[in-house]
Amino acid sequence: MAQFARDLLQRALMAASMLFALVAGNSGVAAQTALDTLLAREIVVGTKEAAPFAMKGPDGNWIGISIDLWRKIADEKKIRYRFVETETVPELIAGVVEGKFDVAVAALTVTAAREEILEFSAPFYTTGLGIAIASGGLANWAPVWRALTSFNFLQSVFALIGLALLVGLVVWFFERRSNEEFGGSVAKGLSTSVWWTTVAMTQRAIGQAGPRTMPGRFVAMLWMVASIIAIAVFTAGITSALTVRQLQGNVQGVTDLSQVKVGAVKGSSTEEALARIRVSFTPYTNARDGLQALRSRQIDAFVYDRPLMAWIANQDFRSSVQLIDATFDPQNYAFALPAGSPLRKPLNVAILQAVQSRWWDDTLFRYIGSR
Repeated sequence: MAQFARDLLQRALMAASMLFALVAGNSGVAAQTALDTLLAREIVVGTKEAAPFAMKGPDGNWIGISIDLWRKIADEKKIRYRFVETETVPELIAGVVEGKFDVAVAALTVTAAREEILEFSAPFYTTGLGIAIASGGLANWAPVWRALTSFNFLQSVFALIGLALLVGLVVWFFERRSNEEFGGSVAKGLSTSVWWTTVAMTQRAIGQAGPRTMPGRFVAMLWMVASIIAIAVFTAGITSALTVRQLQGNVQGVTDLSQVKVGAVKGSSTEEALARIRVSFTPYTNARDGLQALRSRQIDAFVYDRPLMAWIANQDFRSSVQLIDATFDPQNYAFALPAGSPLRKPLNVAILQAVQSRWWDDTLFRYIGSR
């Protein structure tokens, strides 16, 4: 009986294995059939201008990092295709989701929200968001005002004033009976002592009546030495802070974005990134409009994909806009395909082979000067 059960179990497992192999084989055949059917016709490639990844050359043909990568793969796979241009990224995404485009080739960032409605190929370029600020022009005193009204600055000022009052009280205590300048009523003596202490802090108390008792002079001496050090440190800190702000402007990093007027392209991945760090922004149709607003100082900073913004700034805003060193929210660029596209797997293999080749290094160097 036990032997019969074991034989029955083995036969069941063999049958299941054969069934699985049959289904897998049919799935593979179906996938290949779907791919052959797709490649038998002209592939519709959606794109959007996003230099240096997708742009039109002098002859009107599409060129760029993403475009060249697609052309290389299409030539190797003998794929017939045509480009269809869209005006915005949302239009490009919608075209893929609705099946109008078989693939989208541009500078598309891989995001979780987009992955829910379409599929991405293997990423071919890693970048991040950059921050542009206006260069030159009149100094903006907003950061200076913020520095002078910051908690740390006010804390230092009140600490210095409090110390001066304390030293003035000690000097008055020692001098009130031996020095007529500090005598009289308590109010008069204290006011004179505090005044002398404050003036001594600025090292301008030579012509003023000073302490005459030994304890009073000892305290005064300590106060003068301490005040020299305190004023020097205080002045150096304020000068450094204000100088850095004047030279670098309002925005020095991501943390400053919440304190200034920010611009971004509506519907781009930048919108999601700014929402995550709770930074409000003024929406613009494209990066050029945003950089133009930055140049005219309608906004204080413009946030966008760093390589795209660097290209536009270098081409059209070289003397009026600059990118700061900060880069945040790492991103990957990839091709977008409709969900379940049979083109995805062969495209992934071709992309991985291409980006690991010398051809890819030369392509990056030709467009952006780096590899």
